[in-house]
Amino acid sequence: MTTQPLEQSYLNDKVARRNALILAIAMTLSSCSSIIVFSTAGIVGTMLSPIPTLITLPISAFVVGTALATIPASLLMGKVGRKPGFMIGTGFAFCGGMLSTYALFEQSFVLFCFGTMLLGSYMAFTQYYRFAAADRATENFKGKAISWVMIGGIGGAVFGTQIVSYSKSFFDPVLFAGAFLAAAVLALLAFALISLIDIPLVKVGEDKRKARPMKEILKNPRLRVAVIAGMVSYGVMNLLMTATPIAMVACGFSVDDSLGVIQWHVLAMYVPSFFTGHLIARFGVERIIFAGLFMLVTAAVIGLMGITIVNFYAGLIMLGLGWNFGFIGATTMVTQCYEPSEKSKVQAFNDFAVFGTVFVASLSSGQLFAGIGWNAVNIALFPMVAIAAVAMIWLSMHTKRQNAV
Repeated sequence: MTTQPLEQSYLNDKVARRNALILAIAMTLSSCSSIIVFSTAGIVGTMLSPIPTLITLPISAFVVGTALATIPASLLMGKVGRKPGFMIGTGFAFCGGMLSTYALFEQSFVLFCFGTMLLGSYMAFTQYYRFAAADRATENFKGKAISWVMIGGIGGAVFGTQIVSYSKSFFDPVLFAGAFLAAAVLALLAFALISLIDIPLVKVGEDKRKARPMKEILKNPRLRVAVIAGMVSYGVMNLLMTATPIAMVACGFSVDDSLGVIQWHVLAMYVPSFFTGHLIARFGVERIIFAGLFMLVTAAVIGLMGITIVNFYAGLIMLGLGWNFGFIGATTMVTQCYEPSEKSKVQAFNDFAVFGTVFVASLSSGQLFAGIGWNAVNIALFPMVAIAAVAMIWLSMHTKRQNAV
């Protein structure tokens, strides 16, 4: 791949817009795969798991795959470039979809977990779509570029649940095998699409600004708080979303009912991306993150108020809105805290921290639900959000003190 010095000409919003559009469509495909896992894997766990407390292990394996691949994915793309890296990621998805399909036919819980882990590894690569969209964008367009990519998740919300609904009984009586075969096909489509992006490789040695050690970069309090905000926003969203399909089926609702709730939840996650970037530019990233944290708390309160279909819909919609504001805000803040030569390791550190938290949240979700119940899952959200809120307040006070000097 051709390399070039990091000059002002590299920053081109016209090219950045094209990249963001392509990556948004690719995000739709990856979001469909993610929804296939999150809407079905917990239910598969109830069918195949030998231990009740491990029913969410397939989802946890998915998250583990994401966490374990996060740093290697970023470092790989730092060496070979975004495009080859993203293409390799689609290979993990194809293998994961095929292995999961085979595991369902064989009724193998262990193989199914390995399959979802490979699909999770794919997600580690796709999480960098948002950063890749900002690679060639000027400072003013970065937040919007990130939002554009996140909009791609809307397609996942619309088509992902539909894929599950129409394919879940395709290989009847092997439930959901068709859905995971569809995930493999989606990976092939993503491979072809990614070949169209235009992000030349910029090697660290070609950047005139020397990369700082990670220890020094982390001295920036803004970066530390941004990482915490991202960890909490994604972690608490995953905590509630993972348990929701299981809780709904346990409460007597159908699989299609749970798919409807997940669909509206994912729409709430991504539809605000049409204007989140504009809100960040107008009101500041800190206020948007605070708004997201408030919405996450509201989601838990709604969940504690009852177990009707209205509670599930309203709670998961609010959860999606909170995730959007909190996570896009945190991502935007992270991009403001490093030089281009440092992006690979900072992004790797950030996403490893985020998905490490998501892993703990997804595994805890099943244990809390099986051991105590749905209310416990909602209550667990409060201390996590409190940590992020305190960190944001501290940063605000620290910034005021620094400006006063």
